[in-house]
Amino acid sequence: MTHIDTKASGFAALLANGRPILIDGGLATQCEAMGHNIDGNLWSAVLLKEDPRAIVDASRAYLDAGSEIIATASYQASRQGLMATGLSAVEADDLIVSSVLLAQQARDEFLRDNPGTARFPLVAASIGPYGAILHDGSEYTGAYGVTEQELSEFHRSRLELLDGAGADLLACETIPSLSEARVLCELLRDVQHPAWVSFSCKDEQHLCDGASLAEAAALFRDHPAVQVVGINCVQPHLVVPLIRTLRQAAPEKAIVVYPNSGEVYRAEDNSWSGTVSDLQCERSAQEWIDAGATLVGGCCRIGPEQIAAMAGCSALKM
Repeated sequence: MTHIDTKASGFAALLANGRPILIDGGLATQCEAMGHNIDGNLWSAVLLKEDPRAIVDASRAYLDAGSEIIATASYQASRQGLMATGLSAVEADDLIVSSVLLAQQARDEFLRDNPGTARFPLVAASIGPYGAILHDGSEYTGAYGVTEQELSEFHRSRLELLDGAGADLLACETIPSLSEARVLCELLRDVQHPAWVSFSCKDEQHLCDGASLAEAAALFRDHPAVQVVGINCVQPHLVVPLIRTLRQAAPEKAIVVYPNSGEVYRAEDNSWSGTVSDLQCERSAQEWIDAGATLVGGCCRIGPEQIAAMAGCSALKM
């Protein structure tokens, strides 16, 4: 695989290189595989407080698997959620910022241990939807029961924190509703760093709230900060038709896809059912790239082994 040195040139140059890019898998998936209990409302963000080294090790596992972009453990981290554990607002904000520092530490250790590598991995500050802090599965429905003003107030403070924390880009993920997409479209006009926005979808054409994916993606067609649109935590069999929709709705934007394993999640008992194989991951990554995706990886239940399998597809080895 040919790599571009992104240490100085950043995300825009990585995209401009014109080759497929491998991102990471589910951070929480790897944390659980390492034996950590993250069943509470904070999900993997609990480790920011209780065991930050675990975050470094989980991120490092994806770097060793070949990821060129790793996400921070901030998906489910919010000032409200962290303050509910007894922290002050300042302490909560410091923990959110620490998610970026921990990902950077994983990168530094990877580079130290691989002095000959041509890769300089990037850090994406993960920004989950409002539903993520509710820990009730509503990021897969978009049924929050709040106004767009409330959504804007929630996202603004966290965006400001993470935009100033030193990450290479912002990754707004698992966005299930058109109203939340509209809110983020406006807020992201004021950020300093490039961003991607990825949606969660219930079928080949619709967001989880039933709105049109094409309409949501078109909001970002000419957006100055959002360089990539995509989908994540969707069933793998939906990815190719969803790529077609994204290409039509925002033809000038790169596309990121990182579905879940295809297993079924039950919010009631935090369980999954179903299986996925490494061979399926390699074939799928090739198929997604052939369909028009630039960035590929995985979400829930996709771990370092599956990411390493994706790295073996011919498009990513070129």
